[in-house]
Amino acid sequence: MSIEGAVGMIAGVTAGSIALMGWALSSGVEGLASIIVIWRFTGSRTHSESAEARAQKAVAVSFWLLAPYVASESLRNLFTGHRPQTSLLGIVLTISSLLAMPALGVAKHRLGARLDSGATAGEGTQNILCACLAAAVLVGLMANARLGWWWLDPLVGMVVAGVAVKEGWAAWRGDGSCC
Repeated sequence: MSIEGAVGMIAGVTAGSIALMGWALSSGVEGLASIIVIWRFTGSRTHSESAEARAQKAVAVSFWLLAPYVASESLRNLFTGHRPQTSLLGIVLTISSLLAMPALGVAKHRLGARLDSGATAGEGTQNILCACLAAAVLVGLMANARLGWWWLDPLVGMVVAGVAVKEGWAAWRGDGSCC
C-alpha cells in the first residue's frame, strides 16, 4: 500500500468514514495493479499475448477486491445512522490526489497505447479513477464537515464500490480506456 493509502486509512479509521477508507484501500489496489504490469513486462512475457490477457484479467480482479467490503460497510453505516467525524487530513489528502492522479493516469494511458498494452492502460485508468473517487470523497467529507450531511459519506462509499465493479468489467473485457 502506498503512503497515500496508509495515511488515508488512518484518516478514514480515525474519522469513521467508509468513503475515505474505501478510497484509501483503492490505493492498495493501484499498487497491486502496478505489480501486475511490472510482471507483464518482465522476462519472456514482454512479447507474450497470453501474458497481456492474463495481466488484463488480473487488473480487472484488482478493481473488484474492495467493492464488497466498501458496499457492505456503506449500507451498514447508512442504515445504522453512523456519523463520521470531520477529517481535515482526509480533505487535504483527497485534494492532493485530485491534483496529481489525472496526470499520472494520462501518462500511463499514452504508454499503454505505445506498448499496445491494455493492462498498462488499465493501470492508468485506476489512477484516473483514484482522482474521480478523490473528488467524490472530498465532496462527502466537505458536506459532512460544513453541512452535517453524514449520510453522504456512505452514499459516496457506494459510488466507490459501484465504480470499482464497473471498471473491473471494462478491464476484464480488455477495454483499456474504461474511464
